[in-house]
Amino acid sequence: MAITHSRAALNPLETCIVNQLQGGFPLTSQPFAHAAATLGCSELALRQGLDGLLQRQVLTRFGPLYQIERMGGCFVLAALAVPPARFDEVAAAVNSLPAVAHNYQRTHKLNMWFVLAAASQAGISAACSAIELLTGLTVHAFPKQREYFVGMRFTVGGQAAVGQASAARGSVDEPLMAPELDENDWRLIRATQAGLPLVEQPYRQLADSLQLPEQEVLTRLGRMLEQGVIRRIGAVPNHYAIGYRANGMAVFDVADELVDQLGQQLGRLDCVSHCYRRPRHLPHWPYNLFAMVHGDNRRAVREQQAALLQLLGPACRRHALLFSTRILKKSGLRV
Repeated sequence: MAITHSRAALNPLETCIVNQLQGGFPLTSQPFAHAAATLGCSELALRQGLDGLLQRQVLTRFGPLYQIERMGGCFVLAALAVPPARFDEVAAAVNSLPAVAHNYQRTHKLNMWFVLAAASQAGISAACSAIELLTGLTVHAFPKQREYFVGMRFTVGGQAAVGQASAARGSVDEPLMAPELDENDWRLIRATQAGLPLVEQPYRQLADSLQLPEQEVLTRLGRMLEQGVIRRIGAVPNHYAIGYRANGMAVFDVADELVDQLGQQLGRLDCVSHCYRRPRHLPHWPYNLFAMVHGDNRRAVREQQAALLQLLGPACRRHALLFSTRILKKSGLRV
């Protein structure tokens, strides 16, 4: 579908929910009561507000946001150069694979960009091979080599810039061993990956459904949060619905010996929601530094790209800005 979302009309409580509940949701027996007290509303009003935002697709979900790599899985950004006459046919073939979670049309010769998710690198390789077999086109895979920042927190009303709410801006993500998860961890992940139930005691309801004590559910979620298996617990906004109707993947060619230093600097900018080092694909793709920027229109996104270029200075040898023009598939990563 084309990206033509209009800004949702939000009342003051809905605005507070979106802006203040994107992380830090309590791990207590009655978390909505605790969160409602911080917002200055009743628990019922909070739960009804969340339900309305989810029904109107202002929020895509409410609950734990899982990091698939810390769970032992893999996900990879990949792209195809699709002839315009074949675009819809190829999109249908790519989207038919369960491993494809997100798929976007972007403004570049490499015009189809998608995220592959699998339990292992072998699963990623198999998905790439299947796409090449189905389409006859070369898959260009861009696995994450370093993560400089991920903090996609969008706010309503200009109260904070995109990505501002993180204490870890600019830190290089070194490869870490995935923590060991047992069967009850996986059962809990599967039960919560689509969101938390909007009831007075959501963790009690989860515990009952899994036949576990409530305290064990709270302990397991807390441990996974500390280990990075869960990035955060809270609201996940649909950024198009709250006014961020344009986004661009800003890519840069910088010397390999400078990329970590520069990536950390880009990751500190409030306008950047994601920042990574990824491999080049020469001669067609010389870029090794990727940053996602968002705005209410393309002019705002170009202004943000200009700020990134100013920071990089002469270290940036080449650059490009790829706008998203169509959402071809968007399904949450599931295990």
